[in-house]
Formats: sequence, C-alpha cells, structure tokens
Amino acid sequence: MKREQVLRVGILLWLMVVWILLWGNISFGRLAVGLIIMVLLPLPRVPVEGRVHLLSILRLLWMIVYYAIQSSIQVAWLAIRPSPPPVTGVLRYQLGIKSDLVLTLCIDVLNLIPGTMVLEIDQNRRIVYVHVLDVGSQKAVSAFYRSVEDLERLFIASFERDSDWQPSPWHQRDYEFDAPRQEDQP
Repeated sequence: MKREQVLRVGILLWLMVVWILLWGNISFGRLAVGLIIMVLLPLPRVPVEGRVHLLSILRLLWMIVYYAIQSSIQVAWLAIRPSPPPVTGVLRYQLGIKSDLVLTLCIDVLNLIPGTMVLEIDQNRRIVYVHVLDVGSQKAVSAFYRSVEDLERLFIASFERDSDWQPSPWHQRDYEFDAPRQEDQP
C-alpha cells in the first residue's frame, strides 16, 4: 500500500473510533458513511516539511500543560484578588516558524493558554498579535514573551529542525500563486 492509502485507512479507523465513542457501537452504516465522506469530501493535502521528534514533543507537551496550569492559577488570582482589574493589552511577537501547519499548531496552543488570545496573524511575516490579560508590569510582559519564546523553540525542535527541513513542493506553489506579478508592481 502507498503512504497515502495507509493514511486514508488510518483516518477511516480514527473516524470509526470517534463514532464508537459517541454512539457506543459500530455498524455497517457508519462505516459506509465514513467511506462516502472520505471519497466525496476528502481533506486537502497538508504539506509536511520536517520530521517529528518524539522527545521534543514530550517536552513540548510538558510545557503546554505547565503553562496552562500556571496561567490558570494566575487568571484565577487576577479574578479574586482585592485590587483593580489588571491592565490588558495587545502584544506583538514575530515567530521563526516556517511551516503553516506548525504555525497553526502554535497559534492553537497560544489560544489554549488562559489569559491570552491571538487576535491577528500576519502569515507572510509570521507576526502574531496576542491579547494578553496582564501587561501591568514589565515582569508580566517579559513572562509572556519568555513563554512564547519557549513554545516557539519547542515547536521548532519538535517539527522544524534545520537539519530535517525540506520545503514542500506544494508550499512553493502557494507562494508562487500569492506572489505579486510584475505587472502588478508600480
């Protein structure tokens, strides 16, 4: 079997597991619906441009859990403390992540951390604008930047090491399609 066929079978199996968890049993009808969905509504190809490094992913998962717990405690304290509400603001950070897939994963993690919400992404320049709950002190701002730097470093170590990086041919076609043509230039 080709890699794409193995992937499709894996997706079908995953779909069946989700349906079993939702409805508690398996039926031929659900299998048929899954096959119809996969044939008539296939997911678009996602360019994979690096390699997965399991030890780095474990570190990344640990940091995500750590930041989620730490931020939850901080947000809870900000909610019950006997003082005025915290100063909020929008901070900008330029990520060094190359892949759109890994950028999306990183943005998802940033949105999962309590007290932060990504408001805008400049995809071409890899700049994210994040609403942060507490920017009332330089210490709080520095802590935010440090946490984003740690997440970025771990995402790159997990998925985009320079030694493993090979730009996808699909990715190049997207850039060529989006690039301004010479007749569009002033």
